[in-house]
Amino acid sequence: MPDPLYHEDREFLAAHTHLIELTDGRDACVAVAPEFQARVMTSTFRGDGGPSFGWINRPFIAAHTDNPQFNNYGGEDRFWLGPEAGQFGLWFQPGDQMTLEDFKTPAGFNSGPFQVTALSPREVTTTRQLAVTNYSGAVFECGVRRTLRLLGSDEAAVGLTAALPAGLCWVAFESINVLENIGPAAWRPESGLVCIWILGMFKPLPRGKVIAPFVPGDELKLGRRVNFYFGDVPADRITIADDYALFTCDGACRTKIGIGPRRAKCAVGSWDPDAAVLTIVTFSLSAAAPRLPYVNSQWELQEDPFGGDVVNSYNDGRDPVTGTVLGPFYELETSSAAAILEPGESLVHTHRTFHLTGPRSALERVVKQALGVDMAVLE
Repeated sequence: MPDPLYHEDREFLAAHTHLIELTDGRDACVAVAPEFQARVMTSTFRGDGGPSFGWINRPFIAAHTDNPQFNNYGGEDRFWLGPEAGQFGLWFQPGDQMTLEDFKTPAGFNSGPFQVTALSPREVTTTRQLAVTNYSGAVFECGVRRTLRLLGSDEAAVGLTAALPAGLCWVAFESINVLENIGPAAWRPESGLVCIWILGMFKPLPRGKVIAPFVPGDELKLGRRVNFYFGDVPADRITIADDYALFTCDGACRTKIGIGPRRAKCAVGSWDPDAAVLTIVTFSLSAAAPRLPYVNSQWELQEDPFGGDVVNSYNDGRDPVTGTVLGPFYELETSSAAAILEPGESLVHTHRTFHLTGPRSALERVVKQALGVDMAVLE
């Protein structure tokens, strides 16, 4: 069965939740669901009859259930806080085995709406207050503001760090995420820290690849080129070159990779050779990132809880212990640095998503400028 078109996904979502559509009045559209924690659910670059890029969990949404473990609605841009696991993790409690059986998403960003505070044809702002408790018992009282914006051509070129050649068909949007310490106590490393964590869920690509560029250099100085989660990635599912990794994103093997702050560049992407669609995610990355703490989400008690990753990609598949398949889907994820905040202070993390198609020569220029590699490596 072919994938639903954008208007089919929009109509499905609108039948089950309040939906806000951001549009430029022509072909670029972005669908936002405030009741699903202000997720961008899907987008398109060809209007009603165009492809729908977000992975949407239709059976779960249609059932109108609340799953305290994980409300898996899907969506191209969802707000979470990290870290997931470890001694300062938010998904596990003392005594848990840090497996999918014990995994439980904090209620504050698993269920309940974000409140819409401002709305225009191309932008919506939402807010929420929530509290989370980590594995070590520290409580974080958080104010969250998410502004979701459909980008015009000039804004898209700046966010992509690449010109948009004539002939391309594209859609671009961003989430500007603000995390404020609204509690009475400062957030300090001794009791753990949190970060802004944005995750985009996309339909698995049978022949597609994620491309994760990184800074080349000595592993003794910069750390591992690529970090693995949930065990090693099989050799036939990853290629690690001097300055990039190619990662299979077919939804058929539960694996995950990460790039640390001394290696990370401000872009990650994927290529769908069957639809000839290029997806790129860019994000705010401080020049000081190599010296900043990033929370560690490895599913274990960690030697270095602030030696985590900036960029991640997850490929879904059957969990070997529970047999669970969450999707299938694949994800492109970015994280802020750890939030060392006094009461009233805040941290901002911007995450941008681009989908592009068009003449091969135009795509080649975008890939080279935005990702720093030749397009031939994606094929």
